Amino acid sequence: MEKLLRIENIEKYYGSRSSLTKAIDDISMSVSKGEFVAIMGASGSGKTTLLNCISTIDRVTAGHIYLEDSDITEIKGKALNKFRREKLGFIFQDFNLLDTLTAYENIALALSIQKKPVKEIETAVNTVAEQLGITEVLSKYPYQMSGGQKQRVASARAIVTSPKLVLADEPTGALDSKSAKMLLERFRYLNTECGTTIMMVTHDSFTASYASRVVFIKDGKIFNEINRGSDIRKQFFDKIIDVVTLLGGDMSDAL
Repeated sequence: MEKLLRIENIEKYYGSRSSLTKAIDDISMSVSKGEFVAIMGASGSGKTTLLNCISTIDRVTAGHIYLEDSDITEIKGKALNKFRREKLGFIFQDFNLLDTLTAYENIALALSIQKKPVKEIETAVNTVAEQLGITEVLSKYPYQMSGGQKQRVASARAIVTSPKLVLADEPTGALDSKSAKMLLERFRYLNTECGTTIMMVTHDSFTASYASRVVFIKDGKIFNEINRGSDIRKQFFDKIIDVVTLLGGDMSDAL
C-alpha cells in the first residue's frame, strides 16, 4: 500500500540541559494511505508527544517526519499554518468547538477560511453531517448538544476539508460508552467507506479494537504492534488485551 506518513528516527527531549526528559526515543514507523492506526501506551509513555510531533504542535529534537513528500519537520511560519489547514484534521478529547457558533458554522469554518464558494461549503457540510449522523443538530449550539453529538461535530469539522491525515487524541475520553461506540462506528465508516486515514491515540483497548493496526509505546519506544487482519473486532480486542497484559502494570491505571 502507498505510504502516506513516514516517521524516521525521531527523538523528543523536554527540559533544560541540567534536567532533560526523553519523551520519544528513536521511533520509526509508517502509516499507509487509508489505514486506521491506534497508538496505545500508559500515561507518560510518549504516545501524545508522538501525535503532537506529527501534528506539528510540537517540534522533534531529532529525526524527520514526512507526509507524502513534505518533510513536516522543516516547514515553518505561514507555510506551516497552510499545511495544517489543508493536510491535517484534528479531533480533541474536549471537542474544542466554538460556543458562539452553531454546529453548521463550526464545521463550515475551515472551508470559509479557505475561501470556498458558499454552495460548495453547503454541500460539503451536509455530506459530512450525513456521514456522521448529525444532520439534526446542524442548527444547534454546542450547549444544546450531548457530548457524543459535540464529538461528532468536532469530527465533521476535522474531515470536511478532506485532509490527508486525521489525528485524534483520546477522542472517546469524555464520552459515555454508548456515545463512544457510536463515534467509533462512524470512524470505521469514514475509514472503510470514504478512505479516510486516521491515527488515534487512546489508552482504551475497546477503542483501539476499531483500528486496523495498534502500535504500543513504552518509555518513548515502540514496544509492540499488532495488525487486525481478518480478525473480527472481538478477536482483535482479545489480542490487544494480551499485549496490554505483557506491558504489565504500566497500563493498569488507564484501563
